[in-house]
This record gives sequence, structure tokens and C-alpha cells, in this order.
Amino acid sequence: MRIVIDILIFMGVFFAFAGTVGMIRFPDTFNRIHASGMITTMGIIGVIVGGILYCAFYLGDGAMVVKLVIMLVFYLITGPISSHAIMKGSYKHGVKPEKEMVIDQYGEDMVMEEEE
Repeated sequence: MRIVIDILIFMGVFFAFAGTVGMIRFPDTFNRIHASGMITTMGIIGVIVGGILYCAFYLGDGAMVVKLVIMLVFYLITGPISSHAIMKGSYKHGVKPEKEMVIDQYGEDMVMEEEE
């Protein structure tokens, strides 16, 4: 079981590292927001699930397992929503991607809101 826990924690650390590199290397705001969303979602999943297994099998602490499960559910709900809200807000305030988008649904939605 220890190997599974170590793999999960390593997976979380890997995604956090990859997302950090993406935030440094990606060219525009929207790609960087995607990378930061990957850090908070994929990175946290591995670390928290590894922590849940460690607390359940090695520490035997049921209260800590419940706390970690609540944290995991909170992160899974709020991480993608907050990334989406930041992206939509930056688009509405005039931040444009580096390359022209093939499909611009936000722009279409904004035109529809202005017409109403």
C-alpha cells in the first residue's frame, strides 16, 4: 500500500510542477490560467488521495480522513469554477489571447448580452 501512496503523492507533485512550468512558459493569460487550474485540480487530487490512504492505513485516524475527503470535494468543486470565472472576467476586461481563436463563444455571448 505504501507504494500506491507514494505514487499518488508523486503524481500530485508532478502535476504541480508541470503546472508551474506551464505558468512560466505559456504565452498568454488564458493558457496560464489553464496551467494554474491544472495545479489546483490534478496536483491536489494526488496529494490528498495519498494523504487519505496514509491516514486510513498507517495512522488509523478516521477524523483526518473525513477532513481530507471534505478538502478534496471542496477543491474539485471550486478549482475549475474559479479558473473559469477568472478567465471569463479577464476576457470581459479586454485581455485577448495571443493567437486568434477559431471559436469565440465568449465574444458571441457578450454580443448577445449587449443586444438585450
